[in-house]
Amino acid sequence: MATDLTSEIAIRWQNPDPHHVPLLQEGGITAVAAAPNPAFEQACRAAQIQVIPESSIRTVELEQAGRAADGGFTVVKSGLWPGTRNPDPALASATRSVWLDQNCYLIRYLQTLYPKLPPVLGYLPDEDAGITAGRTVRFESLELALAEAWMAGGNYLMAMDGRFREALLGGNQAARTAWQSLGRTARWLRSHAPLFRQPSLPLITVLVDAGFMSHEIANLCFRHNVSPALAPASDPPPPDAARIRLLAACGIAAPQGPVRERILAHATGGAVVVADEPGERAWWRIPGLKLLRSYEDRDVFAAGRGQIVAYKEPVSDPGECALDLLDFAGRDYRPARLYNAQAAVAMAVLAPRQGPLAGRAALHIVNYGQPSGFPVLARIHGHYERATLLRPDADALEIKVARRGAASEVAIPQLVRAATVLFA
Repeated sequence: MATDLTSEIAIRWQNPDPHHVPLLQEGGITAVAAAPNPAFEQACRAAQIQVIPESSIRTVELEQAGRAADGGFTVVKSGLWPGTRNPDPALASATRSVWLDQNCYLIRYLQTLYPKLPPVLGYLPDEDAGITAGRTVRFESLELALAEAWMAGGNYLMAMDGRFREALLGGNQAARTAWQSLGRTARWLRSHAPLFRQPSLPLITVLVDAGFMSHEIANLCFRHNVSPALAPASDPPPPDAARIRLLAACGIAAPQGPVRERILAHATGGAVVVADEPGERAWWRIPGLKLLRSYEDRDVFAAGRGQIVAYKEPVSDPGECALDLLDFAGRDYRPARLYNAQAAVAMAVLAPRQGPLAGRAALHIVNYGQPSGFPVLARIHGHYERATLLRPDADALEIKVARRGAASEVAIPQLVRAATVLFA
């Protein structure tokens, strides 16, 4: 029996049948949650696929995650079915941005606030996950759901929508092709697992708590490629302006005592602290503040060797806040950036220091839209000499690195579903 869902390619499987086992192998499945069926279980054991009794899966809502018991097969029933809402990724929404649903942030959010809980999502293809009547789920989206969860550092207990399952078992070629692609990506994810268990570049660090606005700011920061590191508002990291250029402390409950002091020490130590409690609730006010600039929505103060950016009202638009953080940090301190990939999310992380995947940093990219028909330019903060492109659909490729100010830039020849650039 599997003991760690975070390291398995796991799927819920309805109506288990021994004849399905070769198909599970083709999909890269290493663990299956199913109802009791001795013949199916025997066939799975022979194929080295672990069987988890369906009844042993404990599903908790995000709001219950803090009270969930440690250990066992616990999954969080939160998340939206990933992908663009409109099948044409070039069609912008009213905010002039492709509307997509992604769960990269959710994995990091769970790891930050509930470190004792395995970061495994367990949402289903239902209305709670955004699959409303009339919305067609692409066969390839199951692969996308797995890729984003692994590349963010967690996992997803997969669940197939009825149309995909029926088409696959019925021999539909499009479904079979998508399933084979899932298997290829699953094997690639497992073989590159050390790359996906690394901390984020902390240049822009966002403090989070269990509140709604904090959750949404984290969500939109990933959506807009801020590529933040998340840290618990109750235990902020110590100040280090050389590593943490900006600390966002907006959308959280007002900090008190030593926590407040540690947050503000980032500003006095040379970083930028962003807060949003105005008036009498302005916990960020400290002696010696000097007003530098005033805008319609915020004031900028000098605080020691750094700055405090204070919104004049509590954040109400997490998307605008996410974009503001990029501006407040400054062009030279942007962790990651993508060009020609409107429906992709980039995550800049440190790289393993030892082993076959050793390097200095890595850039994970998940594409929620159609495969690109042209090169995608990707930037990561820092100067690097070499870069290796890793993709599930192609062999490893050495690519040229160009210096762009404080960043390094590479061109990815084609972005299908997922890619990682390893920098050294």
